[in-house]
Amino acid sequence: MKIAIGSDHAGFELKEDVRKLLEAGSYEVLDIGTHCDDSVDYPDFGIGVAKLVASGQADRGILVCGTGIGMSIVANKVRGVRASLIFDLYTAIQSRKHLDANVLVLAGRITGKGLAEEIVKTWLSTEFEGGRHQKRIDKIDAFEKNQDR
Repeated sequence: MKIAIGSDHAGFELKEDVRKLLEAGSYEVLDIGTHCDDSVDYPDFGIGVAKLVASGQADRGILVCGTGIGMSIVANKVRGVRASLIFDLYTAIQSRKHLDANVLVLAGRITGKGLAEEIVKTWLSTEFEGGRHQKRIDKIDAFEKNQDR
């Protein structure tokens, strides 16, 4: 599985921890930055990861900023992306099982390394249930398509 990751300066440290976790596993990592803790603009990295996921160049994405809110907002502006800001294991599971979330967003200034690693492992290993949930995803997709009209 190919995972695109990105962060701003506030999420840099946690992104690096997540990158190392992924690289130690069986994941191909596309790290689009940032690559240091110098101040940067989160939309540049959120849009970059979201586009890689939406285009199919990455199977899933992981974004990190200070609170996770900014990255969530910007990633969800990209058609085909369902980004979920996750703070615990239950919402990590539900975001995959019911929402087929394809971008995980973490809060670098709120979520500790140990919990973040468990969230990532859980999120990546949880499959979408489909069924009645697919109908809801289809409604979101149809709405997105009609936005251009």
